Amino acid sequence: MVFEKASLNDLSSLIELRIAYLLEDYGELPEAQIKQITDNLSDYFQKHLNKDLLVFVCRDTDMIVSLCFLYITEKPPNPSFINGRTGTILNVYTLPEYRKRGIAGRLIKMLLAESEKIKLVFVELKATDSGYNLYKSLGFEDAISKYHNMKYIIDPSDNP
Repeated sequence: MVFEKASLNDLSSLIELRIAYLLEDYGELPEAQIKQITDNLSDYFQKHLNKDLLVFVCRDTDMIVSLCFLYITEKPPNPSFINGRTGTILNVYTLPEYRKRGIAGRLIKMLLAESEKIKLVFVELKATDSGYNLYKSLGFEDAISKYHNMKYIIDPSDNP
């Protein structure tokens, strides 16, 4: 097994594993929506990979079997993030036949080491029930805030 950062040479595998993650997370998706997401992912990775998105992968021979994303954000500094640089972990995914081998934990440790190296103030994530204990074992803490997590949804027909 090889653990490393992905490159644009991995584009098709990154898209394939992102779609696999989404299908597990959301359940069945319409084929038209999968195609649209796939097309958008290709553009996204080409613009962002190894800039403000780092993808850590585990390969078994030439096949990527697990991955996780680190999205890097720079916000105006404040007392909670003094240099403004924070990270968000997304898309932690391991192919089912490779699970329960410590692969995701090793990828997250790589991601956290890189986060320290590039001087992020903190790294956050939203944990599923199945991933919660892994993240706790790696030192993540439940975030308590006086703020409410909210979002405003824009009609997708206004934003093709």
